[in-house]
Amino acid sequence: MRVDAFDFDLPEERIALQPVKPRDSARLLIVQPGRPIADGRVCDLPDLLRAGDVLVFNDTKVIPAQLHGVRERDGHRLDVGLTLIERLDAATWWSLAKPGRRLKADDRIAFGSELVAEIVRKSEDGRVQVRFNCTGSQLDAALERVGVPPLPPYIAARRPVDADDHDSYQTIYARHSGAVAAPTAGLHFTDELFSRLDEAGIHRAFVTLHVGAGTFLPVKAADTADHAMHAESGEIDAATAELLNGVRAKGGRLVAVGTTSLRLLESAANPNGLVRPFAGATDIFITPGYRFKAVDLLMTNFHLPRSTLFMLVSAFSGLQNMQDAYRYAVENDYRFYSYGDACLLLPEGVA
Repeated sequence: MRVDAFDFDLPEERIALQPVKPRDSARLLIVQPGRPIADGRVCDLPDLLRAGDVLVFNDTKVIPAQLHGVRERDGHRLDVGLTLIERLDAATWWSLAKPGRRLKADDRIAFGSELVAEIVRKSEDGRVQVRFNCTGSQLDAALERVGVPPLPPYIAARRPVDADDHDSYQTIYARHSGAVAAPTAGLHFTDELFSRLDEAGIHRAFVTLHVGAGTFLPVKAADTADHAMHAESGEIDAATAELLNGVRAKGGRLVAVGTTSLRLLESAANPNGLVRPFAGATDIFITPGYRFKAVDLLMTNFHLPRSTLFMLVSAFSGLQNMQDAYRYAVENDYRFYSYGDACLLLPEGVA
């Protein structure tokens, strides 16, 4: 399909720069193909779902992957911003650097007095490979001390990171460190909402997909067939797979919270919809025409024009339905992107 089929106009003022409080007060656009679009709130989920359904959350934890340091060379200082995007080993990362063009191999960037990164090499696509002066858990601890949350570019370009972002850009159930972007649909959940979902007989399950910076990369190809999808590392353990299959066997529905949970579930499912244990990388690219195997409903935030994520939701609920839904959201002041409102999507062709 042509990528421009997934374009739409979004006024800049619709991009949320801060989250709403409390988290579960965010608006929820309910899209059920064949029925009128409905307005709700995330806190309405216990009434919108059925007893026996299971919400599937991505419990990845965002690391403080945004670093600000100084390179010294020949007596000259250069301020450098480094965003970590992919871990290669215990000490080495692919990163994005500003100003990347002024860096070269063997340059050393100091982040305070304890953490130093050496430029290993630069790639043709603009990425910079760096090796730190510590490894493993020591490096993780150093990043926690000197790094800040890697806010998406459409937020970071308009305001600096503030103290609230350290909590706001993390789900309340984040457990496994490794993401450089938040699974944003999960940002709307609170302990109180979890309690109400429990009372309603709605189950919870957790999978892990470490979200990469590729989620923000634009699709540069003119046709979806020519786009190379980024890969992300994920895991579904055997106990969780058994739980999910048991829910569906009893007539419950799998509700993916976020496109990352959906991509992992679909990567792990066999053609009959049975979810298998999974550990490894997935580069699944979902566009209209894809046959969903495991996921029955999807809760997700609003996505960028021409993005792989808008393609995914269009595959799930229908391109025309999603274009209509996004137009409705713009006209009715919904808040877009990572800190914005959410949608509850039912698949096309299901009453």
